[in-house]
Amino acid sequence: MREQRHVRHAIGVDLGGSHVAATVVDEAGIILAKYDRALTDLRPDVVIAAIVEVARAALADPRSTDIAGVGIGSPGNVDYATGAIRYSPNFGWTNVALGARVGAELGVPVYVANDAKCAALAEYRYGVGRGARDFVLLTLGTGIGGGIVAGGEMLIGHSAGAGEVGHHQIRPRDGFVCTCGKIGCFEAQASAQGLIRHALALAPSFPRSTLFDVPREQYNARTIIDAAAAGDHHARAAWQAYVDDLALGIANVVAFLNPQVIALGGGVSGAGEMLLAALDPLVDQRSTMVPAGATRLAIASMGNDAGSVGAAAVAFRGGLA
Repeated sequence: MREQRHVRHAIGVDLGGSHVAATVVDEAGIILAKYDRALTDLRPDVVIAAIVEVARAALADPRSTDIAGVGIGSPGNVDYATGAIRYSPNFGWTNVALGARVGAELGVPVYVANDAKCAALAEYRYGVGRGARDFVLLTLGTGIGGGIVAGGEMLIGHSAGAGEVGHHQIRPRDGFVCTCGKIGCFEAQASAQGLIRHALALAPSFPRSTLFDVPREQYNARTIIDAAAAGDHHARAAWQAYVDDLALGIANVVAFLNPQVIALGGGVSGAGEMLLAALDPLVDQRSTMVPAGATRLAIASMGNDAGSVGAAAVAFRGGLA
C-alpha cells in the first residue's frame, strides 16, 4: 500500500482597498478554499476585524490542516521584525501593529509582508519565475508595484523599500506629474493610468478618434488597448508612446539588476502577446550592457491569486525577511 504524503497548509490573506480575502493554500501553491468580504471603511480597527473574520473562516475549513501560519499581504511599508505597517499611503495608516493584533486574535503565527512582494514571491515559486534565481515582477496597474528576487532571495532593502521601481524617473523634464510629486516617474508614464494619460495628451491631434465614442469616466487601459488592436490611429499612437516609456523603464531595471526573467502583471498585462511583441525589441535595443535576449519578458501567470498565494508562501517560510 502506497504511503500517503503529508501535506501542510497555510492561510494567505490578500488585503486590498475594497476587499479582504483569506485562502487555504497547500505547499504546491494550490488554493483549496477562499473566504472574502468587502471593505468600505479602512480604519485599522475595522480592517483588522475583517481580516480576523475571514482568517477564522479559513482556519475552520475542513481542508485547513496542519497550518504553518497566516500570511498577510498588505499595501505599504512593513516592519518585518514586528509585522507592523510603518505607513500605507493607500490606507492612510501609520504605525499599525497589524501582525501582533491579528496574531493575538487568531492564536497562530502571523507574518506580514508587502503585497507586491507577496505577488512576486508567488510568481517566483509557482509561476513564470520558477527556476530563475534572478527575477523581477512588475505590476502595471493604477501604479507600478514590484518585487525583486536576487540570487534566490527576496530583496527587502535597508528600510524595507526595495522594489519600488515605479518611482525612478524616466521623463524628468517633459513627463507627467506623479502622485509622489516628482515629474516623469516610471509609474506616471507606464502604469495603466499612464496609458490613459498618453491617450489624453494626444487627443487634440486625433479629432476623429473612436476613443471619443467612449465617455471619459469609462476610459480604462483595456479600452485603449482594444482600440489600438482594432487600428484606431489615436489609440495606436498612445500605445506606442506608452510602450516606449515602458521599455525605457524596463531597460533601466535590466541595467540595475540583470534579471533572468521580468514578469509583467496588472491590468496592462492583459494585452499579452501584443505587449510582448512591442516591448521585446525596444528593451533589447536599450539594454546595452547585456547580451540581446539575456532577460526574458513574460506575462505573469498567477493573476488575481498571486497576492494570497504569495502571502501563504510567506507563512510557509516563516516570514519574508
